[in-house]
Amino acid sequence: MSFHEPRLRTLDYDPVRYGTSRISFRGPKKDLSGRYIAFLGGSETYGKFIPTPFPEHVEAELGLTCLNLGYMNAGIDAFIHEVEVLSMAANAEITVIQVMGAQNMSNRLYRVHPRRNDRFLAASTMMQAVFREVDFTEYHFTRHMLHDVAAQANDRFAFITGELRTAWSKRMMLLLGMLPGKKILLWFADHPPPEVPVPLPGKDPWFVDRGMIDRLRPHVDGIVEVNVSKGAMRQGIAGKHFAPLELSAARHMFGPQAHDEAAAELVKTLKPMLSKRNRPH
Repeated sequence: MSFHEPRLRTLDYDPVRYGTSRISFRGPKKDLSGRYIAFLGGSETYGKFIPTPFPEHVEAELGLTCLNLGYMNAGIDAFIHEVEVLSMAANAEITVIQVMGAQNMSNRLYRVHPRRNDRFLAASTMMQAVFREVDFTEYHFTRHMLHDVAAQANDRFAFITGELRTAWSKRMMLLLGMLPGKKILLWFADHPPPEVPVPLPGKDPWFVDRGMIDRLRPHVDGIVEVNVSKGAMRQGIAGKHFAPLELSAARHMFGPQAHDEAAAELVKTLKPMLSKRNRPH
């Protein structure tokens, strides 16, 4: 089949660490001695399987260093607990923050790994009491756990979504408060933000709706909404580089055209913001 060749052309992500950070980010390492834009986000910002993720396209278009601090499967917690990352983002000209799902962060119902936020660690006594029929010791990942709980206890799943929505909003406010400079929120998905709360696990970013994003508007300098086109989604695995065992994962990640679309929308917002700064008083 035609996809055999690209499957063998895996990428070297040239992982790098900055300062004392415990997280490895996608390289090459950037020179941060001058002006730069920082990008915080999850798998989409990291650009898994993509030779040139959208932060690199933005850098080429604007002629300004773009620091990719995307991390695979990251939730908000991955950044809040990393002093070095927060310091780099705080010193950026502008920080672009991808809207990440609400499932990958610790909350009153369950704990996740502080860096690998998709790793489920333990359910709280409250969670176990509400969902007595679920054996939480069987789970290692948040998605698997939440899918199963939704299937076994659909009548009580709103208890979880309510907690995750509340925790997400508070955690986002905390993160935004840690970044004193200009901030842009990025919605990067194959659909617009849902108009009403999402009751069950669905499309990424999980459980985040338009109301949750709108309540953050007073605390950011702009919101960029990228709804990936149907044409980009039809590309499938074209343009992606992955090993044979990564085929399933590659099918679920955005391709090069989606990253082109994200970069184009970001440049429309970022360029005027940078121009304003350069104008003489």
